[in-house]
Amino acid sequence: MDTEYRALQQGSSSSWCTADASSWGAAQQQKRQRCQGSSSDQVGSSSSSSLKISEPEPQQIQEEEEEEEDYYMEEDCDDDDDGYDEDDYDFDEADFNQHLADKFDDLDLPPGVEATVPWLQKIAPKEEAKEPPKSNTADENVNKFTQFKQFDTVQNFSDHHYAENSHGEPNRAWSKRVQHDWKLLEKDLPAYIYVRVAEDRMDLLRAAIIGPKGTPYHDGLFFFDVHIPPTYPSGPPVVYYHSGGLRINPNLYETGKVCLSLLGTWSGRGCENWNPAQSTMLQVLVSIQALILNDKPYYNEPGYESYANDPQGERLALDYNDRTFLYSCRTMLYSLRRPPEHFADLVAGHFRVHGHIILAACKHYMAGNDIGSVVPEDEEESEYKSGDAGASSSSSSAPKPKPGVIKAIPPNRRSSCSFNPSLKVLYEDLLMEFNVKGADTRKFIVEKLKKKQPAAT
Repeated sequence: MDTEYRALQQGSSSSWCTADASSWGAAQQQKRQRCQGSSSDQVGSSSSSSLKISEPEPQQIQEEEEEEEDYYMEEDCDDDDDGYDEDDYDFDEADFNQHLADKFDDLDLPPGVEATVPWLQKIAPKEEAKEPPKSNTADENVNKFTQFKQFDTVQNFSDHHYAENSHGEPNRAWSKRVQHDWKLLEKDLPAYIYVRVAEDRMDLLRAAIIGPKGTPYHDGLFFFDVHIPPTYPSGPPVVYYHSGGLRINPNLYETGKVCLSLLGTWSGRGCENWNPAQSTMLQVLVSIQALILNDKPYYNEPGYESYANDPQGERLALDYNDRTFLYSCRTMLYSLRRPPEHFADLVAGHFRVHGHIILAACKHYMAGNDIGSVVPEDEEESEYKSGDAGASSSSSSAPKPKPGVIKAIPPNRRSSCSFNPSLKVLYEDLLMEFNVKGADTRKFIVEKLKKKQPAAT
C-alpha cells in the first residue's frame, strides 16, 4: 500500500512539475531573492537556471514545500513588524528612478550614458503652478496714465525746489485766495497741463506741461515748481523750471529761471504784468504753454522778433529749432530716468503712448525735414489709404502725397553737420527707454536688426 501510494505520489508530482516547473521555479526564486536581499547579478543567474529545471525528485519537492512554508511565515512576521500591505502599495516610477539614479552619482560613466538610461536621468522637482501676472508693466503704465487726474492734491513734496522755503503760518485771506486758485485749476485747466498741490504745504505747487504739436517741444514733458509767497496775490508766484542744465528756450534758463513779464522776471506793459485783482495761477501756466513753448522760440529773444520776415532770420530760427529739439529729447531722457515726485505714472504712461510718434519724428527729421513739420504715417498705412487698389500701371499705383506733409528739404539747409549724428545717438537711447516703458517700438527694432544683418553675397 505504501509502495503504491509513493508511486502514485511520485507520478502525480512528476506530472505537476512537468507542466509548471518553469513558472513555479521562477516564482520561488524571486520570493527567496526578495527575502534574502540578493544582488542583481544573482537574480539573473537564478532566473536563468530556474528556466532549465528538470523533473524533481519527491524528496526535493517535499523540502521545497517546507521552505515555502518557512518563507511565508517569515514574510508574515515582517508584515506584522512594519505594517506593510502589498495591496496598498502604489508604485511610483519617478521615485524609483530617482532612487536608482542617486546610487550612480559617484560613478564615472561614459559621456552620453545618462541620456540613454531613464533611471540615470535626474527627475526635476515638481513646482506648484503659479498664476500668471494679471497685467504686465506696459498695461499698468497705460492704466495709471489714463487714471492720472489733471488736478489733484498730494500730502507733500520732498523733492520740490522750494520745499526748504519757510512759509510761516498762512493768514486767512492768503489761504482763501490760494483755495480759490485751486478751484480754478481743477475746473478750467486746458489740455496737456497737469497740476499737483500739497495739502501740508499750500504754498507749493508742481505742474507738468506737454509740448504742443507743431513745435520743437512736441510730445515732450516739462516740469515747473511753483512757490506761492506770503505776499500773494499782491505779488506774483515764484516759478522754477526743471531744466536739467539745458537752455531749451530764451525764456527758460539752464538755472531754472523762468523769464516772463507776468512773473515780474521781465519788463512788460499793461496786461502783460501781474494784476493782483485779476491774475491767477491758471493764467501763469497757460502763458508758459502758449507764449514760451511755441513753434519759433528763436523770436522770443528780445529784439529778434524784427527778423521774423527776413530770410536770414528764418534760417537762424530753423537752426534754433534743431538745437531745441535735441535738448527736448535730452529732457525726455532726464524725465524718464528721474521722474519728479508724484508724476512717475504720468511720465511712464505718456511716453508709453507717445513713444512711437516721437521715434518716427526723429527719423523724419534725420531725413531732412523741418522740426515741427507733420510726421507722415507708416509707409504701409499711407499706401493703403492713398494708393489705387485697382490700378495696374506704376504711375497710377504710386501713393499720393498726404496733405499737410512737408516734403524733405535739401540736406544743405542745416548749417550744423552735427545734428544728425547727435539725434541718432538720442534716438537709440529713446528707443531703449520707450521699449522698457512698453511703447510700440516693434517697427523701429525690426529696422535696427535688419541693418545689423550682413549683406547677402
